[in-house]
This record gives sequence, structure tokens and C-alpha cells, in this order.
Amino acid sequence: MTKDSLETNNIVWHQASVNRQAIREQRGHKSAILWFTGLSGSGKSTLANAVNKELFRGGLSSYVLDGDNIRHGLCKDLGFSDLDRAENIRRIGEVSKLFLDAGIIVLTAFVSPFRADRDQARGLVDSSDFLEIYCAADLKACEERDPKGLYKKARAGIIKDFTGISSPYESPESPDLRLDTGKCNLDSCVELVIKKLSDLDII
Repeated sequence: MTKDSLETNNIVWHQASVNRQAIREQRGHKSAILWFTGLSGSGKSTLANAVNKELFRGGLSSYVLDGDNIRHGLCKDLGFSDLDRAENIRRIGEVSKLFLDAGIIVLTAFVSPFRADRDQARGLVDSSDFLEIYCAADLKACEERDPKGLYKKARAGIIKDFTGISSPYESPESPDLRLDTGKCNLDSCVELVIKKLSDLDII
């Protein structure tokens, strides 16, 4: 038996004194993971934050986990290789699961380019707790926006392993919600997300 397995055998999940059901009854809404995925520049963070603002206005408990912000702390040791991207999403999935358990609607805004990684994140929780929201702006629209100048740098070879240019993006095959963020305005997209949450009895 390895040291790692010995240490794992000594770790037991500690059940919280206040469970999700009790939190739901107090706050009047369910918790959920809203997983926004799409190319850089597709509007994931903008949409997630706009939805979060709308939820806040309604008195709901929510929080945005943003890709750039997470890489400033929790994942600052990771690069952008396929392995590092997978580890980045694994960590986010685990953190999102904790937010879910805390009774919070957590909105994650990450490129998360690989289906297997997104499926792994979904597999951490009950299927009804996870909504994959595809911000489906195409490469042309994202490159025209290029709010951070990343596509320009990627085309010039300054940034390596850039999703959509030198690294693949595997679009969701059956997302819970598909939004054409390259054409639809922000308010319309927010309304569609809120409607989806209402239809699913999350809020």
C-alpha cells in the first residue's frame, strides 16, 4: 500500500451540520452549477456576471467563478497544456461542488475546451444540479471582438496552445442551453438563462 493510499484511507467526508435542503428552505431557491463554456471572447464572463447581477436583484445567493480570476490564485501554478487545462477544470469542478453544497447558485465561466473534462465536472454532482450553457459565438465573431487582444497574439505566434487557433475546442453536443452570444444581445441571453432556471424550478 502506498503512502497516498494510506493517507486517503484516513480521510473521511465530514457531513455538514446544515444540509442543502435546510438552506433551500431558508433561502427559497435551489442551488445549481451553471457551467458557461465557449471560445475566448464568446461572452461567457459577461453573461455569467449579468445573470449573477439579476439573481442578486432577486435576493438569491449566487457567485461567479471566472477563469482569469481563478488563475490568479487557485490555479496560478497551471499553464495551458492539455494536461494543465484538464487539471484546471478538475479543480473548478470540485470547488463548484462545494458551492453547490453550500446552497449557492455558482456560475462558472471557463473556456473548458474538452468534452471529457466538462463531462467529468458534470459527473461530480447529480445531473439535475449541472447546467451546461454553451455560448456559441463562432470563431469569426470572437476574433472580431478580441477584447483582450489574445487572438491577435495567437495569430502572431506569441501565445501558444490558444483555443480555436492552435488548440481545439470541442463544442457541446447536447448543452442544456445554447445561446448564440455572437448575435443575440446580452439582455436577451440573460432572460433565457433566468427562464431556464425558472422552468427547472431552481429559482
